[in-house]
Amino acid sequence: MDTIETTPVRSNRNYMATPGRPSIRVPPMPHHPAPYQQQQQQQTPDKEIPNEAEKTSFEEDNLDIIQKHSIHTLVFRQLKRTHEMFFSDINMLPPLDESLIKFKNSIKAKDQYSQVLNLVPNAAAKLRNEKKVNKNTSKALVIAGRKEESTLAPIDELKMKLPNPVNSSLVVSEQSSNKHQSNQQTSNQIVLASGLSIAPRKKVQMPRPDWHAPWKLFRVISGHTGWVRSIAVEPGNEWFATGANDRIIKIWDLASGKLKLSLTGHISPVRGLAVSPRQPYLFSCGEDKMVKCWDLEYNKVVRHYHGHLSGVYALSLHPTLDILVTGGRDSVARVWDMRTKAQIHSLGGHSNTVASIFCESTDPQVVTGSHDSTIRLWDIVAGKTISTLTNHKKSVRALVSHPKLSMFCSGSINSLKQWRLPEGNFIQNLDGHDAIVNALAINDDNVLVSGGDNGSMHFWDWRTGYNFQRLQSMAQSGSIDSECGIFALALTKVVHV
Repeated sequence: MDTIETTPVRSNRNYMATPGRPSIRVPPMPHHPAPYQQQQQQQTPDKEIPNEAEKTSFEEDNLDIIQKHSIHTLVFRQLKRTHEMFFSDINMLPPLDESLIKFKNSIKAKDQYSQVLNLVPNAAAKLRNEKKVNKNTSKALVIAGRKEESTLAPIDELKMKLPNPVNSSLVVSEQSSNKHQSNQQTSNQIVLASGLSIAPRKKVQMPRPDWHAPWKLFRVISGHTGWVRSIAVEPGNEWFATGANDRIIKIWDLASGKLKLSLTGHISPVRGLAVSPRQPYLFSCGEDKMVKCWDLEYNKVVRHYHGHLSGVYALSLHPTLDILVTGGRDSVARVWDMRTKAQIHSLGGHSNTVASIFCESTDPQVVTGSHDSTIRLWDIVAGKTISTLTNHKKSVRALVSHPKLSMFCSGSINSLKQWRLPEGNFIQNLDGHDAIVNALAINDDNVLVSGGDNGSMHFWDWRTGYNFQRLQSMAQSGSIDSECGIFALALTKVVHV
């Protein structure tokens, strides 16, 4: 059977332009003829080259085809059109806003002339009246054909506009020429050529710190097998007690440094110690949720204070009442009756661990510092917060009260702050201790000591906040350098004979 070969027919409608639709802008795709068509093209003779008339007719048919440009050319043309559009306004500034100018002038006046603005009450009304008078006089002068010149100097006009000073303590004052000479000699005032005198500002004088004797290391006492987390000195300066992570309370002779007694009973690290100045009692607290009262005449526990739900980190004795205040990880400070073991108040308000406590004989009688970076002043009669101090940005780990003044100091990470009671007014910052401050202590000579987590000890003058000495503790033999941190501080008391 004979086979019939067919060749694909190509449509020319992609190249045709109609009145309603222009021709396709995309150039036609190259056509690859079939092998059979190539043989026919080779056999057919070459076509004749079209003449010039045929060329022109072909060009006229393809006039409606839009020329294709590159993106760079189009962008450059757009920039050129934009430049030509705004070239006429290239050196012209935007119009001024009168309201903004008035606002700027008012700010400048308040900033630079705030002390003088009160000398001219109703200045705006005076300016409006002067403008109206000037307009009327200018019209009259134009009609008369002549101008009047003011015989007064500008500074004299200013003096006439300014009222007499009400208070003699004003910075700018107007005085007679005879008084200028006397005041210049006595008060060293600056007298201007216009007759105005300006009192110079007094120089800010920094308070001079008191001299304190330098401190040095006297003795190193070893005996605990864990970190020493608490320390308390007996009011008579005869002995002191220490509590450590080894769960033992040790009592040492202050003069010789020898161990006198070891008390065992806690099953977790001992975090707080306090010696009663009126009874022969030693109070301790630890991470085992226990608060114990030790009778030092019998060297045994005589009372337990139950109520904390987690570890107890701090405790303090009231200076005049038989009251004990403890705080710990349950975010609550608990007030206990020392004799009956009853809980008087549960001071709730902190949102994190209560890390430090101290008591005062006057209101506020209890002050607590917490890891929630706040300090709270408490009313123990009502059991409520008097005020909350939020100046610290990190955990408040240490508090200490001044023995003579109604003031206290708080310690946090890289920060020491002084406060005044009873309102809790902020006084000053003590900068320079670049560590986590774990302990604070102060004596009657206005010497404040702060101990850091890196083993640094800073000595401060309380009144001026001047850091007059710095010491660095050394790690004991058998310990690494990172274990030389200071966790507890205590200073001896002044014994009044």
